[in-house]
Amino acid sequence: MTFDDGLLEDQDLLRRADPLLRPLAEAGARVRREWAGAADVVAGMQAEGRSRAFIVVGSEARLIRAMLEPVCPVPFVAWPWAGLPGWVGPLDVVLVLGVDSPAAIAALAEAVRRGCQVVLSCPVDSSFTRQFASKASILPTYTGDTLAAAVVALAATHALGLGPLVNAEAVADAMDAVALESSYTQDVASNPAKELAIEFAEATPLVWGGSTLAMRASRRIVEALRRASGRIGLTADAESLQPLLVDLDRRDPFADPFEEGERLRPGLLLLDDGHDDPATRGERDGLVSAARASDVRVSRISELTGSDFERYVTILQRGRFAAAYLQIGLGRALT
Repeated sequence: MTFDDGLLEDQDLLRRADPLLRPLAEAGARVRREWAGAADVVAGMQAEGRSRAFIVVGSEARLIRAMLEPVCPVPFVAWPWAGLPGWVGPLDVVLVLGVDSPAAIAALAEAVRRGCQVVLSCPVDSSFTRQFASKASILPTYTGDTLAAAVVALAATHALGLGPLVNAEAVADAMDAVALESSYTQDVASNPAKELAIEFAEATPLVWGGSTLAMRASRRIVEALRRASGRIGLTADAESLQPLLVDLDRRDPFADPFEEGERLRPGLLLLDDGHDDPATRGERDGLVSAARASDVRVSRISELTGSDFERYVTILQRGRFAAAYLQIGLGRALT
């Protein structure tokens, strides 16, 4: 499928692609909606004595882990299976993110049965909200956006003394800033998301993030790029990506991809949230050197200001907007 960068300037087409772009543009509004509905609950939360361990179950549990592991004062577990670990008991805190899977429902019931301090994030009109109102702290959700709900859950972990401060309003502002810079009304020259889409128009994405949160964002971004293009894409650590770059033949400038059926070459996308150490810098420099030696384009999404979580959502939303414009340029947005 051929990419047409002219489609990224076709205002009529872009308006018709509103169902694809609007959910991205409204991400900040969803965070504000979730926070408005749960702020009073979070303000009233407190730890029931000194916790022994913290267990998180459900959607975005790994994102919570990425935020909490460096700072959580007690052992932390992101639990992916039904039920709970056998050692969990009344001294532990269990956070259940959503009730949209049998595993999460089983974990919720088990946590209540064992007398844990339970925090439940679920739709405000859910039967679980009524059923467990007296047995758990309920974080009501309204929008169905798991990332927005995770922002509220992170604020709750801070109230319990288990996680860092996450300012929901600042997170929403960061998302709004990306929506403005990535608006379809901005031309390619001033829209970094459109520019990145063009860079990956004829490339297989290899996405790398050096920090824990950047690596988390890389997984979400490569998923978005796969859905947008229908192509393969990969995110991995530097040790796994570097051989894919080293083993490439250099680009033949005289090759005709249409007549000779040339396969798409990789494009390297680096995610930089400013959390560098000597090891991370060495990995990044090694990837860049290997890419340049094999004539592979190197692209970047960087955000060096704001809190850790604000940087995360900024990088994530920039990647998601780029994927949306890639989908539009490939003519897949309205099919």
